Amino acid sequence: MADGASSSTDLDPAELQSALDGVHRAGMPGVFAEVRDGGRIWCGASGVADIETGRPVSPEMRHRVGSITKTFTAAAIMQQVERGRIQLDAPIGGYLPRLVPGERGSEVTVRMLLNHTSGISDYLPYAFPSFRGFPALSDISPESVDDNRFRQFDPAELIEMGLAALPVGEPGGPEGVYSNTNYVLLGKLLEQVTGTPAEKYVTENVIERAGLRHTEFPTGTHIEGPHPRIYEALYGLIDPPRDYSVYNMSWVWLTASLISTMEDLNRFFGKLLDGEIVDQSSLAQMQRTVPVRALDGTTIDYGFGLHKVSTPDGATFWGNTGTVWGAGTMSLTRADSKRQMSVAINLMRWNKPDSSGKPQHHPIDDALSTLYRQAMCGTANAPAEKAS
Repeated sequence: MADGASSSTDLDPAELQSALDGVHRAGMPGVFAEVRDGGRIWCGASGVADIETGRPVSPEMRHRVGSITKTFTAAAIMQQVERGRIQLDAPIGGYLPRLVPGERGSEVTVRMLLNHTSGISDYLPYAFPSFRGFPALSDISPESVDDNRFRQFDPAELIEMGLAALPVGEPGGPEGVYSNTNYVLLGKLLEQVTGTPAEKYVTENVIERAGLRHTEFPTGTHIEGPHPRIYEALYGLIDPPRDYSVYNMSWVWLTASLISTMEDLNRFFGKLLDGEIVDQSSLAQMQRTVPVRALDGTTIDYGFGLHKVSTPDGATFWGNTGTVWGAGTMSLTRADSKRQMSVAINLMRWNKPDSSGKPQHHPIDDALSTLYRQAMCGTANAPAEKAS
């Protein structure tokens, strides 16, 4: 197998279920997952989908998967690169002169949008004004989360917010800064070159091409089909955590609005890494990573909608993580596509701040690390550092 990892990894249902139960015991209302190893598939769940009724969570439930949407968007862009309609190193202003005029439009390329090296600011603090002080937790409040629950954002409005803010770096720098504005621009680019609504194009050419049966963009504020309620704690500012299952997801559009299942996510990333969604040369481009500073201040190895994660046993995994209000998801596939893990949780930002305002470590953090190690490496005893 590639990357020096063993070609067969233990898939122990009892250990996996124990790890899931550990996440629930640590304070997560509900957690569900699908793990694949070769032809073997394990599905499991622990906890509740609804705190009030005690309705249990189940592994086939649909979930808001957040920024995993970016992988679908990046794949759609690469399909257009293959058709010659988009050039990776062409300036975005050449395609969208009205949205990105002037010097910024001539300096920022499509590639820079895909790997977050554009230097364009994230629009989130401007769409959610009560978060303008983030990451200083003492300077934020949940007010905007409630104000925007039913607000309809236009993509051009979000782009304008990001472009009006001070740049976070020079275009094409060696290190990127994560910005949702980049992927809203890519959604508008997709519409420009295809003449098709972006959601429709991604649905027909990525979601359906991968054979996904339970993945879709939301058409309203509700999640259709069986799903858990999702709870946001906002670092203790919302106590008890509030249910944000019903929400207008136009604030993230083609950057983080997808609804999916853990089965569908494993299927998608398996197909993507096998070259069935984009060709091998496009996949190689998607896997060219740069260091990118994430919204929480950590640095990740980021390609085009793909994270690179190395495990203690020497394997390389590719995938993505996603969070929206109340919902978190992680989906990772080993480079040989044999081992896969997709995990969903229904509580976010559970870490309350200490006296200095820094989020405190929580037992949920350790329990999730144990689960990820068990799911990716077949053991909960490997070092936690990179597996989490």
